[in-house]
Amino acid sequence: MQAATASFLARFAGLKFRLPGDLAVREAACAQLIQDGLPTRALEAWKYTSLKPLAEITFAEALSDVSALDPAHLPGFFSLLPDLDLPRLVFLDGRYRADLSVLPEAGRVGQFALQPRFGARVGPLDLLNTMLAEDGVLIEIPADVDAGTVLLISLAQDTKGRPIAFHPRHRITLGDGARLELMEIAVGQGVYLHNPVYDINVGDGAQFTHLRLQDESRQAFHLASLHATLGARAIYDSFTLGLGGALARAEMQVVLGGEFGMAHLNAAQLLGGTQHGDFTTCVRHQAKHCGSRQTVKNVLAGSSRGVFQGRIEVARGADKTDGFQMNQALLLSPDAEMDSKPELQIFADDVKCSHGATVGALDEDQLFYLQSRGIDLATARSMLVRAFLAEALSQITLAPASESVIRAFLDARIETAFGGIAL
Repeated sequence: MQAATASFLARFAGLKFRLPGDLAVREAACAQLIQDGLPTRALEAWKYTSLKPLAEITFAEALSDVSALDPAHLPGFFSLLPDLDLPRLVFLDGRYRADLSVLPEAGRVGQFALQPRFGARVGPLDLLNTMLAEDGVLIEIPADVDAGTVLLISLAQDTKGRPIAFHPRHRITLGDGARLELMEIAVGQGVYLHNPVYDINVGDGAQFTHLRLQDESRQAFHLASLHATLGARAIYDSFTLGLGGALARAEMQVVLGGEFGMAHLNAAQLLGGTQHGDFTTCVRHQAKHCGSRQTVKNVLAGSSRGVFQGRIEVARGADKTDGFQMNQALLLSPDAEMDSKPELQIFADDVKCSHGATVGALDEDQLFYLQSRGIDLATARSMLVRAFLAEALSQITLAPASESVIRAFLDARIETAFGGIAL
């Protein structure tokens, strides 16, 4: 990993005077990254996920003038978006495209490139992002404003043998009593690294619904870090659907800082071939009467590997905490692997916390039942897998105006993913 770290440090040395924002902050991140390096499996949090494939690729800077590139050349670009007349914020190779975007009427939207502000630098990928971030979106919803549904779209073009890396920095702030539903879509072609960091603050009584579709190129690397802080009676309702990427990791750090807050960190992964998908969470209960729910489903075919690391921390004084996490994996191949590590760390007495994990193959009795009704084996397997995932998708809470279209869109993306793996 020293070679991979050195490659990113060399890139920073060549770019640092052109990057927006406080150079001192970036150089501090650089110094910390030099000291720590990129994570290895020697670190407990990275025990099941290796970044060694990054060391085998030299990533270049995205082309400087993305406005000259036409994403319509991506096959089926517009078919990759839900058929909704919604505000959308489009990023191509990590840079904002105003000509493809439609700004929401409610709230304030800005660009990191024009208003650079850095949040927490907690983990090594946060350091890498802080060092190299060029653009991102800043969304601020004023108190008591319902901003409706907004699309956040990340596109990566086929660079024909020139792997690129981009590190968007997104900041989303909801004032007290505000509401926002954000649907995020990440797609692309070719080899690239997408390393986004999200700094999220949900004010008292606010509700943020965050739907993430990770459908990157099967040759891509997707390494996302999310940090969310919730106020009193705030709700953060998140669902991540992981379909793409050769190597993907979503790390979510959520702090319940006000009483009666609620966090939902639900996810589903459908992986095949040699794909590796890692979903890592840490929910910190720091106030009384807060709740958290995590339900993660994994369908693994071929030689794919799934990882779930879920941690619930209950601080002293955080009485009446109600925390739950469940990870379930369906292995469709003897070569598929699931690593599951649920954790509870509790320093308060009056709490209710539980966790669980199941890993197994398709039920032979269920397969036999379907076949006895004249259904062939392949169709029977497909039906059971779809039913398994349907339970995960039922966790999504959407606005009535967009629910049917978004669910149909997600179903279509799952169908496409099904076509790429052997059930």
